[in-house]
Order: sequence, then structure tokens, then C-alpha cells
Amino acid sequence: MALFEFKLPDLGEGVMEGELVKWHVKEGDSVKEDQTIAEVMTDKATVTVPSPKAGRVVKTHGKEGEMAKVHQLLITLDVEGAAPAQAEGPPAAQPVAAAAAAPAAASNGAGASSKVLATPLTRRMAREHGLNLAEIAGSGSQGRVTKADVVAALEGRTTSNVVSQAPAVQVRPSAAPVASGRGDERVPLRGLRKKIAEKMVRSKFTMPHFAFVEEVDGSDLVALRKRLNSQLKSAGEDIKLTFLPFIVKAVIAALKKYPHLNANFDETTQELVVRGEYNIGIAAQTPDGLTVAVVRNADRLTLRELAQEISRLGTAARERKLKMEELTGGTFTITSLGQSGGLFATPIINHPEVGILGVHKLRKRPVVDKNDQIVVREMMNLSLSCDHRVIDGSVAAEFVYEVIKYLEQPDMLFLAMA
Repeated sequence: MALFEFKLPDLGEGVMEGELVKWHVKEGDSVKEDQTIAEVMTDKATVTVPSPKAGRVVKTHGKEGEMAKVHQLLITLDVEGAAPAQAEGPPAAQPVAAAAAAPAAASNGAGASSKVLATPLTRRMAREHGLNLAEIAGSGSQGRVTKADVVAALEGRTTSNVVSQAPAVQVRPSAAPVASGRGDERVPLRGLRKKIAEKMVRSKFTMPHFAFVEEVDGSDLVALRKRLNSQLKSAGEDIKLTFLPFIVKAVIAALKKYPHLNANFDETTQELVVRGEYNIGIAAQTPDGLTVAVVRNADRLTLRELAQEISRLGTAARERKLKMEELTGGTFTITSLGQSGGLFATPIINHPEVGILGVHKLRKRPVVDKNDQIVVREMMNLSLSCDHRVIDGSVAAEFVYEVIKYLEQPDMLFLAMA
């Protein structure tokens, strides 16, 4: 028998560390080769880490909720035969689920800064503002530099001292600790929920959001969907169309007319990257939190294919089986809570995209028609949130009315499809 030291393998291009979300083994356990031993979450995905060898777990290195660096010792195994004293894992671990996120920064620079404890998000923020992490006092556990520490370090600096192409950051005072009371429970942010929190803060602090809301008469859409589902059932097809495939098609038709909304914003170069593909993110609620799965090349799919792909991605998200390419590369996002969607909301943009469309509850309401008669129609609201740095209010309004045109006259969708 010999000791085998297994280091955390590469987790993806540019990813240097991740949060140790869950151990699947404990000291004394016997493990098989390729058996999952841990889950690690990066800014890109949650990945499962398999054991490279069979053996007995002598020691696990790191606690759940702590950050682990790539090539850092992860687990020590007692294996049969001779084994090297140290070994790194396979080229990459396997993704299981994540909220879509921007690529992580490798570090804030060479030398001492790269050795400082900090999340990839914190490193990126420091790099964008020309800060050296080694010169910032960390307030986190074990001296970890947090995002709040970076914001605090920016206090007293004028915008002229910030890297010229980096966006200014709104500075907030350091928050005071929240006192606990009798009967309180403290729930630490970990795993996907923690990544969601970091991503939402980044989006709101980086992007000046604004929203535009308008109502849609979906009566004709309801009728068309009912007819198509009846035809699918008569044909013996085991599929039922929801409203989302129609909404995706309407959004794509509008994006082709207003392409600057089908884009990502490059914070480093301060450029709007107008995308040539239509990769539509669909926000799905999972037991771990909200996940945005990406329907790639959605403009090339039929309504039937869209329905199948949206259903497949939703199931994979809930079962934590999404692949890396199904979590990244989005160009525009649609979020819908179905019948729990309420009147309207102001969704937060999925950074680095520049727009997100909220779809709200469809319900029968009395409205006044063109003949000044009160009639009952199927009505719902759409709410569009945009990055005001690159999208003006007039463009947002025109985009929403273009979407509404196709939803209120859904037969036109067949003319707009490629």
C-alpha cells in the first residue's frame, strides 16, 4: 500500500479556484476509480471531481464552503502498489450545474497578488480597477480579500486613478454585522446560491438598469397554441407546446430588427459585442436556485424543436446534469414564472448580456376593444430590463412593441421564421 496525493484538477480555461461545495466521501471510505469524491463550484459551473484511483480515503483537505485552488492538494488516498507522492487529476472535471456566468479571471496579476486568497469575481474586479490584491487588507476568513474589501479600497480614489477603460464602481460603506436574536437561524450562502448572489451584485453594480413594461393581448396566441396542440395530439406526438417557444420566436424576430439587444458588453475594452448567433437563455427554477440554460442557435429550431429543447434543458437543470456549453454563451435571456409570474417585475440582467425579458402571468381581463366595447381578453405583461449604457429607452420600447406585434398576431411568426 502507498499514499497517493491527489490535487484539484483544471476546472476550465482561466479558472484558478472554486468553492468546495460538497464532499461525497469521508476519511476511512473506500473509493473506486472514477467515483465522484467532491463537487466544486467555479464562476462557470459546478463540477464533479472523480477519483483517479481506487483506494481508501486517508484525509480530505478543505471544508465545505471553503475555496480550493487548482493544483492544491484535495485528497490523500491509500492505494495498492507503488504510487507517486503527488499527482494531479485529469485535465478537467465534469460540469453538473450552474448559473450562467462570465468567464473567471485567472488572477489579478503575477507575483504576490496571485497568492492572495480571493474569489475569481473579486480578482476580476480588482484587475479592472488597477488594484493589486496583495496591497488590500482582507476581511474574510484566513485573510481572504472580499468584494467589499475591493470596494472599500476604491474609496478616496478619483476616477482618474482608475484604469481608463474600466467602468466606475459605486462605492458603498462597509456593512455592520447583523446581530442574532433568539430563535434566529443563520443560513450561509454556498454553492449555486452564493454564485447567484455574486452575479446579481456584479450585474447591478456594473450595469445601470432600467425597465420598460407593456401589456400584450394574447388571445390569438392562446387560440393558436390550442389548435397546434390538438393537431399534435391527433398525430400521436408526445409533446405539448407551452407559450415559451412562441415567445422565443417573437423575441428572435425582434432581435433581428434591433440587433444591439442581442449582444454582450465587454467591460475590459468597453465595447458592445453584437452577436451573430441567437443563443437564448431560459431561466429555470431548480432546488438549488435559478439557473439559466442556453438554447443555442434558437433561430434554427422549429416550434416543436424549441419545445423539446426547452423541456430537456429544464429537466437537466433540475437534475443538475447541464453541460458547460448549455450554461454559457447566451446572447439574450427570457425569464418566466408561468402562472406565478405576477403582474410585472424588473428582472436583473444576466451579465454580460445587455437585456432580459420578463414574461408574466396570462389571465383573462376586461378590456376596451377598437369598437369601444368591453370584452374579455387573455392579457399578460412583458417587462424588459436593459443596460442603459448601451441601450436607450426608445430602442427598448420599440423592441418590446416588436415582440408584442408577433405575439398578438402569431400567424406572422411563420413569415418571420428562417
